[in-house]
Order: sequence, then C-alpha cells, then structure tokens
Amino acid sequence: MGAPTTEGLRRTGELAFPGFAVGTLAGVLAGGLTAIAGQPAGWAMVSAAALALPLGLVGGLYSLLMVRGKVRPGTFAPAALLWLVGFPLARLIQEVAARYAIFGEPGLPADVFGFLAFQAIVSAGFAIGFLWMHERIAPQWLAKVATRNPAAAVAYDRYAAHSRLLYSAKQARREAKAKARAQRR
Repeated sequence: MGAPTTEGLRRTGELAFPGFAVGTLAGVLAGGLTAIAGQPAGWAMVSAAALALPLGLVGGLYSLLMVRGKVRPGTFAPAALLWLVGFPLARLIQEVAARYAIFGEPGLPADVFGFLAFQAIVSAGFAIGFLWMHERIAPQWLAKVATRNPAAAVAYDRYAAHSRLLYSAKQARREAKAKARAQRR
C-alpha cells in the first residue's frame, strides 16, 4: 500500500460526501436553532461549527463503510450503532466548544456520564433521520460520480440491486394480497 495520492484522496472524498453533507447539514441546522432560541450570533456560529464538523466526519465514515460494503444500504442497525458512539461524542465536542465561547474556557458538563447517556438515547432518533436523508442523497450522488470513480460505480450498483430486491418483495406482497382477495370472493 503506497502513499495516498491526490486522486485517491479526491475519490475518497467523493465517496464520503453524502454522509458528510448530511451530518454537516444537521449540525448547521442545530446551530440555527440556537440562534432562533435567542442566543448571540457568535455563540450560535460556534455551536453550529462545533457540531457540524464532528457530525460530518462521522457521517462521512458511514458513507465510506457503505461504499466499502461493510454496511448494507438501507439497514438501520449499523447506522444506529455508529451514531450511538458518534452522536454523543459530537455533542460533547459541541458542549466543550460552547462553554469556551461563553465562559472563555472549555469545560465538561457537570454530569458527563449522564450527558453522554442522554445523547446516546437521542442518537437513535438522529440515526433514523440521518439514514433517511443519506438514502435519498447517496444513490444520486454515486450515480453522478460513477463515471470517474469506480468505487462509486460499484456502490451505485449495490444500491440499484438493493432497490430491485425491495421492489420485487413489494410486488410479491401485492400479488399475494390480490390473490388472497380473489380467493375470498
């Protein structure tokens, strides 16, 4: 394995982009909510940046795991497990940064373990939203970059196969229901 090349880094960035974009967007929206809640603009910007970057990095990791075939498209458990760790850590980074912006020195929440446990519980809901957004963005993005990125083409084919499988299962259920209705008549 050689040193990473510029082309290799670009391709990896393309593969990580959908998850990075979804995570970053979530962080920026949370920062926007801070501003709407009446906090000063500087605090809101620190809050948004401190949450957006770690969420984007964990989201990018999810995309890379999916592209590398470690995670199947559309499955919740791997996303939930990743965010069970990633979301509390991202929130902890945001908390430390926000305390620095507000008080001038970084600090941890009074009950760190309680804070992390609560964030772990919240992470399941975040994982649902992340997965929903990722599944809408990733296939279109992978199709767009597939012509110049062979790994994206493979991942897109995996998405297409998954979609065909879901469609076939849905069709089979419809046909079974229609057959059952016809037999009842």
